[in-house]
Amino acid sequence: FAARLLKIDGEKPEIASKQEAEAALAAIRAEHLAVSAAVDREKLRNAQPPFITSSLQREAATRFGFSAKKTMVVAQQLYEGIDLGPEGSVGLISYMRTDSTRLSDEAYRRGTSYLEEKFGPDILPGGRKTFRKAKLAQDAHEAIRPTDCYRTPDGLAAHLSKDQLALYRLVWQRFLASLASAAVYAVRGVDIAAGTRYLLRASGRRLVKPGFLAVMQDDSPLGDEWLPELAVGDGVAIQHIDASQHFTEPPPRYTEASLIKELEDKGIGRPSTYATILGVIQARDYVEKRGGALHPTELGEQVWKMLDHLFRDIFEV
Repeated sequence: FAARLLKIDGEKPEIASKQEAEAALAAIRAEHLAVSAAVDREKLRNAQPPFITSSLQREAATRFGFSAKKTMVVAQQLYEGIDLGPEGSVGLISYMRTDSTRLSDEAYRRGTSYLEEKFGPDILPGGRKTFRKAKLAQDAHEAIRPTDCYRTPDGLAAHLSKDQLALYRLVWQRFLASLASAAVYAVRGVDIAAGTRYLLRASGRRLVKPGFLAVMQDDSPLGDEWLPELAVGDGVAIQHIDASQHFTEPPPRYTEASLIKELEDKGIGRPSTYATILGVIQARDYVEKRGGALHPTELGEQVWKMLDHLFRDIFEV
């Protein structure tokens, strides 16, 4: 298992050069390593709220590489209605321009009934969960949810295009997951003393109760690392030890997903305009997309300089 250097002489390590790093490595390698503390505890991971416009656009961009415009076009198709054969045209999701995580009583009842039938009563949290409302939310419409959660993505696969199915599955899973209980992990933390000067720490976790993760098929909890049974005083052998150098990176360029989040956080635009804003700045060549990141063009920079010079009071965030 892996452990990281936590403290030197009781303080956070400040290693400024390769020589200092190599000296610390040599000193740790020469010491007897023993467990100085071992703690087991539980940690909860809560489900996220059902989608609003901005979070749906961000998630679709992250998972599928959809532009905000494409997400809204596909969501509009699901909202307006899909031909389901004998049933005719059926709207599959609620209104997709919303800033509210609120769910109707009927949607809540249907969702909890489906979860209990499919996964058993243990998946329910034992009470209705509430989600924090955004400061500027108008709360005019419900969250984005399936109109009937008993219409499963697999059951609709024959009637939906690839993009429609992907987006519907995302909405369906997020809605049901938001109603389910938290996932429970067992977390083990171990401190390892290397002599009297150096302290290292290792941690591991494993899933005990899946909760909402049972619904989120794409959110596989696999890959968590667990630590062996260790008690205070147990000796630990070093199999491999190394040092890596990290540089402070500048903030990354915006993607469509992160720019939407910034617009939302700053109160710029409304749920109905995020996709339009992103479409316009690209259609007018103020910004170009390179490998998913948005880069200002020379035209965009010149236009901005002119607007900032003439209308600074308007363009101040």
